[in-house]
Amino acid sequence: MVPLKRRKVAGNNSVAEQGGDKTPPKFPEVFLFLLERKMGASRRAFLSQLGRKKGFQVEELFSTSVTHIISENNSGDEVRAWLDSQDRTRRCPAPLHLLDISWFTESMSAGHPVQILDRHKVQDALSLLAENAELSDQDGRGVAFRRAAAVMKSLPEPVTSMTQLRGLPCLGEHSLRVIRDVLENGASREVESMKQSKQYKALKVLTGVFGVGAKTAARWIREGIHTLHQLRNSGHTLNRAQQAGLEHYDDLNQQVSKAEAEAIQQIVEEVVASVLPGAKVTLTGGFRRGKLMGHDVDFLITHPEEGKEVGLMSKVVSWLESQGFLLYQKTTRNSYLVSDDSPALPPSNMDRFERCLSIFKLAQDQPHRAKQLGALPLDTAEHRRGDSGLQTDQDSCSQRIQTPGGQEDTKPWRAVRVDLVVSPISQFAFAVLGWTGSKLFERELRRWAGQEKAMSLSSHALYDNKKRKYLQASSEEEIFAHLDLEFIPPSERNA
Repeated sequence: MVPLKRRKVAGNNSVAEQGGDKTPPKFPEVFLFLLERKMGASRRAFLSQLGRKKGFQVEELFSTSVTHIISENNSGDEVRAWLDSQDRTRRCPAPLHLLDISWFTESMSAGHPVQILDRHKVQDALSLLAENAELSDQDGRGVAFRRAAAVMKSLPEPVTSMTQLRGLPCLGEHSLRVIRDVLENGASREVESMKQSKQYKALKVLTGVFGVGAKTAARWIREGIHTLHQLRNSGHTLNRAQQAGLEHYDDLNQQVSKAEAEAIQQIVEEVVASVLPGAKVTLTGGFRRGKLMGHDVDFLITHPEEGKEVGLMSKVVSWLESQGFLLYQKTTRNSYLVSDDSPALPPSNMDRFERCLSIFKLAQDQPHRAKQLGALPLDTAEHRRGDSGLQTDQDSCSQRIQTPGGQEDTKPWRAVRVDLVVSPISQFAFAVLGWTGSKLFERELRRWAGQEKAMSLSSHALYDNKKRKYLQASSEEEIFAHLDLEFIPPSERNA
C-alpha cells in the first residue's frame, strides 16, 4: 500500500522500439508490463524476453497502452499503490488487468493469452478475508470485510499512514489490524497464511462446482475430500446440478465476456419474441453495470401488459431445450404473494420470481454470428468428455481439451451459467434494481431503506412501514426518489 518509487511514464515502448526481437506480435490487443518489485531485474528481463519470443508485446516502461500488469508475490494493495503512483495523463483505453505471475507462465506454456480466471487476479487483503468468510458460511464477517474493502477502494489516494483512516466508517478492529500489517510489512501475515491453508484451497475448489454451497463443501472437507479428483472417486451421489457443475467445471469457472453475454441475449430475445411478441428482455448483473467480464449472465423478462408473462418461461425453456442450447436447467415457480397489511418479503436475499437456473451451450463463434438459432443440436457424446485441460484458443475461437490419450481435441462450444427470470411489469423496476447489483450496493440500499426511511425494499416491492402501504414505481429513478436519494446510475453501483 506504500507508494513505491515513481517510474517515468512513457508512450509505446514495445519491442519494435527497443531494438530487440523483431518478431511481429501475434496478439496486437495485449500489452504486458512486468512489475519489477519482488520479481527482480534479472528475472524480469528474462521473462520479458520469453514473452516477446512467444509473440507477446511486452512494455519496458509502463504506459497507457498496457492492458495486463503482471506481478509476483505482491498483494493487490501493493500493485494498486504502485499503479496510483504513476503519472498517467489520460485514462487507459482498455480494461487494465492486475494479474499474478501464474497467468503469464500459463500463457507462455499455451502459446497464447489464456482465459483470465479468479486465481490469476491480484486481490487485496480485505477482499480475500471477505471471500474466506463467505466460503466458511460466515456471512456477517464477510459483509464486514466487504464494507471495509469498499471504503479502502473508494479513497482518492493510496494509504501510507493509519492516521489517514481516522473517522472513516466500516473499518472495524480486525480490518484495521490487517491494514496496519500491510502498511508495516508489505503484506498481511494472516491473509498469506490463509491463502496457503488446505481449508481455504479446498473451499475454493469445491464451491467452484455449480450447485455446491459452503455447507456442502465444508462437509466434504471433513470427510477428507479436497480436490475434484477426490470428489469424483468418493462415491458420493451428486444431484443433477452438481453433476453438471462437475462435468463443466472448467467452463463455468472461466469468466464470461460481454460479447458472449450479448450473443446469448440475442438468442434469448429471439426466442422470447417468437413465443410472446412485445415481451422485453433486459441484461442485468455486472454487465448492466458496465463490466466487460462476469461469472454468469442474468436476464429479466417481462411484458408491458400485466399477466401476459404467465406461462412464458415454460415455452422459452422448452424451445431452448429442444434446440440443444441447455446442458442443464431447473425452473422454479413464482411464489411471491402480496399481503395488504405487511410486505411479502422473502426470508433471505433470494427473491421469489419464476426463475430458470441453467447451463447454456454457447458456440465459440456465436459472438461473431448475426444469427444461429436452431444450429446447435445437443450432442451428448460431445459434452461428456469432461472438464480437464480446457483453455481458450483465441485464433480458432474453440477450446482445446487434453484427452486421456494425450491428444488435443477441439470443442466448438463452451458452457455458460445463465439465469432467466420472469417478472410482472408491476414489479419490473424493483426487479431490475435488485438484479443489477452489486450485492454490497443492494445490501446498503436496503439497509438505508429500513434504518433511515422505515421502509422495506426487495426485488419485488417497496413498502412504507409508517404509512402501511406499497409505493408504486415504474422506473429505478422513482424508487430512488421514494427513498429520498439522488439517482445512482448502474455504472456507479460497483460498490
